[in-house]
Amino acid sequence: MFYDATTNDHGLKHDPFKALIVPRPIGWISTVSMAGVLNLAPYSFFNGVSTDPHIVMFASAGRKDSLRNAEETGQFVCNLASWDQREAMNMSSATVGPEIDEFALAGLEKEPSRLVKPPRVKGAPAHFECVWLTTVPLVSRDGRHSYDMVLGEVVGIHIDDRFVADGMVDTAAMKPIARLGYHDYSVVDEVFTLKRPR
Repeated sequence: MFYDATTNDHGLKHDPFKALIVPRPIGWISTVSMAGVLNLAPYSFFNGVSTDPHIVMFASAGRKDSLRNAEETGQFVCNLASWDQREAMNMSSATVGPEIDEFALAGLEKEPSRLVKPPRVKGAPAHFECVWLTTVPLVSRDGRHSYDMVLGEVVGIHIDDRFVADGMVDTAAMKPIARLGYHDYSVVDEVFTLKRPR
């Protein structure tokens, strides 16, 4: 099938776009508001975009608390969402007011970060402490604007020692989860290796 992505006349029950850009890692973003309220929310439009310097991005549909807090305080933490915390991750996606602490809402413990103020999710296999760099409005050719992309420089990385073996991260053992389309998710619990041709 083919359809015009601008008019989005695909004829299916739901827009298939998110079901085709898969799997998308989940950036579980923790921030602190200017008033000191903790915020935690999962973002499936998330990824690393550079290794030198280490830069990550997450894209927010609307000016949500994570985006606003990152801009106002200049800091956020990306926690790696894994199979063991999938229910808590989902609970933290609830639409609640900015005065609600999603750590408490989801029954999660927190750990202090070393270089930034927002705490980390205890039990997550890895964490990226980030300093906000910029926010880029994602504007279409005809001027529509519903998403903003946040870019942050990673200044500190935590990896649970249980998932480091032979000098490498054991990704399958961490069981990171990823978003697919609709209400579907995937878990990475098996990997294979392909060496690049020279």
